[in-house]
Amino acid sequence: MTIADRWLLPDGVEDILPPKAEKIETLRAKLLGLYDSWGFDQVMPPMMEYLESLLTGAGHDLDTQTFKVTDQLNGRMMGVRADMTPQVARIDAHSLAREGVSRFCYAGQVLHTKPAHVMDTRNPIQLGAEIYGHAGIASDFEVISLTLESLKLSAVDSITLDLGHVGVFRSLMEKANLEQDQEKQLFDILRRKALPELEAFIPAYFKNQSLGEAVRQLAYICGGAEVLNTIRELVAPLSADAVEAVDDLKQLIARVQSNFPEVNLYIDLSELRGYNYHTGVVFSAFKTGGSQPLASGGRYDETGKVFGRARPATGFSLNLLKVVDVANVAVDAKKLILAPLQDSEELSQLIETLRSQGHRVIRQLADSDVETSDAVIDQVNGQWQVVDR
Repeated sequence: MTIADRWLLPDGVEDILPPKAEKIETLRAKLLGLYDSWGFDQVMPPMMEYLESLLTGAGHDLDTQTFKVTDQLNGRMMGVRADMTPQVARIDAHSLAREGVSRFCYAGQVLHTKPAHVMDTRNPIQLGAEIYGHAGIASDFEVISLTLESLKLSAVDSITLDLGHVGVFRSLMEKANLEQDQEKQLFDILRRKALPELEAFIPAYFKNQSLGEAVRQLAYICGGAEVLNTIRELVAPLSADAVEAVDDLKQLIARVQSNFPEVNLYIDLSELRGYNYHTGVVFSAFKTGGSQPLASGGRYDETGKVFGRARPATGFSLNLLKVVDVANVAVDAKKLILAPLQDSEELSQLIETLRSQGHRVIRQLADSDVETSDAVIDQVNGQWQVVDR
């Protein structure tokens, strides 16, 4: 093994160095403070759990993204978390089991077997908030509002919110009577936005032409809030549940537009990210013009059912590393002050006072040391004072 082999990190794994580390910590503290002011209780799940717990509910979609290890104490399989939402669902259902509405927030590193996107890190810092115990537009609006407030606090200018509702597609699929593998194939086509494949799939597998056309149109009718009127007319003859989902989304969008008029909206009902566990509204927030979401979320009712307590749930999470890269995070520029190598009670008291005031003070370790600093503590007219370099 060469020296280089010893310090090289695995592909997609990175150190976070100064000053970026300070920016991340500053923003993390601000965001958790925001969530606290909204009444969200912070939880700190463990880095790893048994697979039976970690890969249930929403965790099923994370199977290939989860590193598996063997517990040396009992031989059971464990996983290193790739997402914290299944852990928070377990906490809500089992560890706390509160009555009524519960609000939780969290921040911590997760680990992925593969980058989620090209050039992504495999050890992102996930931060998010979730609401359990309420089914309806009010809680959906709250988590979307908190998502947008998070990006505003991060000074991300010009935000685009991509909104969808998996209930529309689910309702149409219930009418289509497709085989399981056929529905899976259609889902994959829509996820990849493979429109030529969609054009070939619809006439081959949809006996009901109106239903097939409605599904086809979901991939094409995208844009501002006005497209929902077109979609409602399209699905109205086919499914009352689909109409209800569209109406819910219209009400939600009206509230977003009223409270966040500066945010750009984009409606895409063929956006089926997390289709296997999402049950209603889904959304992603982008820096306008960006190709990768900074935050995403949606409704995932009954995700705690496997833990013995089915509860409606909605929430969001963001990748703090991505947000910091595009955010205008202000970090206080503190002077680095060098204290001399000298045993003096007055000097020690000054150092203690400066540190208590938030200044950064390092002590010289040897007379010959050359320390980089912005200022030094020196004696001026017999008194210890901070002198700029």
